[in-house]
Amino acid sequence: MAGKHGKARRDRDDLSQAPGTADAAGVDIPRPAAADGQAAPADQAATGDQPATGSAVKRLKKSVYNAELFRLQAELVKLQEWVRAQQARIVVIFEGRDAAGKGSTIKRVTEYLNPRIARIVALPAPTERERTEWYFQRYIEHLPAGGQIVLFDRSWYNRAGVEHVMGYCTKEEYTRFLHQCPLFERLLVEDGILLRKYWFSVSDDEQEHRFKSRLDDPMRRWKLSPMDLESITRWEDYSRSKDEMFVHTDIPEAPWYVVESDDKRSARINMIAHLLSTIPYQDVQRLPLALPPRPPPKGYVRVPREMQTYVPDHAADLAARSRRHGRERGGPDDRVGSGGP
Repeated sequence: MAGKHGKARRDRDDLSQAPGTADAAGVDIPRPAAADGQAAPADQAATGDQPATGSAVKRLKKSVYNAELFRLQAELVKLQEWVRAQQARIVVIFEGRDAAGKGSTIKRVTEYLNPRIARIVALPAPTERERTEWYFQRYIEHLPAGGQIVLFDRSWYNRAGVEHVMGYCTKEEYTRFLHQCPLFERLLVEDGILLRKYWFSVSDDEQEHRFKSRLDDPMRRWKLSPMDLESITRWEDYSRSKDEMFVHTDIPEAPWYVVESDDKRSARINMIAHLLSTIPYQDVQRLPLALPPRPPPKGYVRVPREMQTYVPDHAADLAARSRRHGRERGGPDDRVGSGGP
């Protein structure tokens, strides 16, 4: 992006090459630095999210991905126990292009976590009343209490992105946001909240490919909206908006971390690994548990089944149809034993 905004972005990248930045927990967070003579990553460059022309997407091998994802998810469970024991508060912001892989990454982060400790916040459009409130007000009530992790699937940065690009806020509201957001986030960090902000970057070709796949998939078509499709024609507007947002809100207390997400598997692994590396969690030893012996019966008699309403046994009907189909085809009888799914 030419002009003062592009220059400011490069200056900020230069500053980010310092050894590290301490957050509220006193943890030194390493900032990525470009090697001498090498260009910055595409998403940090002035051109926005477009990667180098002709670059091929390298897909992480599925077996490698599955093994590492499971290992990282086990570490997330340890992090959760540390958060509970230490009464820590963590806020993770997921922002980025439409179809950049934010939702699927959040799903992997929370897959094995306790929803009472780790919860997802994905707010709808503001109500008439909320439009009259201080902009950050409706987000504050969703901030974590002690012992909680909150994952924002989009956040207060809607104002710097879709609201600004689509004209849903005034120029004055947009300017006020860029001024107040760093102040707001410094207050959160100063109060002890561990704030992490991730921007998921996807190329225009890959985004269009994902949009097309959703159009043809009835199970995922709900993910598409007219506004999503309009983001194709407003690609550069969103790029400029993101660059301007980074200039004002990529602060030492709450830096932005860019996740290259043309390969979703790599993006999930990279994001989770980085998140874990920035938090000083430890393995919390829990008290050993043992099942107590079941007491002897004391005369309880279960009520007749006819007195209760059961759901129809759809599984039994399905198994019977499967056996009939197998016999008609002359194949072996498909008898399913008890046990797993």
